Amino acid sequence: MRRVSKEMTERARRLRNEATPAERAIWRLLSRYRPAFTRQLVVGTYIIDLACREARLAIEFDGSQHLDQGAYDQRRTEFLKAEGWHVMRMWNSDVFANPEGVAQLILEEAAECLGGTHPRPLPSREGRIRKRRYA
Repeated sequence: MRRVSKEMTERARRLRNEATPAERAIWRLLSRYRPAFTRQLVVGTYIIDLACREARLAIEFDGSQHLDQGAYDQRRTEFLKAEGWHVMRMWNSDVFANPEGVAQLILEEAAECLGGTHPRPLPSREGRIRKRRYA
């Protein structure tokens, strides 16, 4: 039996292929870091925009349409928290204004979810940048 329904898998795949500009901007910055991040991860009946499975960190990118969806977003957040996920919500306008800052904030939160970092970490202990596979 499938862990995730075929419909949810297809919907997540479609969302990955039709990513919003905010999701693309952050993905370009985070895809080369460890711990690894995943786009459009299915958890229960919800699809997380960006997730770090190892840290159990869910990042949601919210645009203006989310101003009217407060109750839905609250139920979604409560469900994810009950499943053991830490949820971060980022406004698209913040991503466009400062993508590097948002990416840094996400990486710091992932480090905290994994047990925190030393106040003055050694250079070898900082996040490792992935080497590019293709030129």
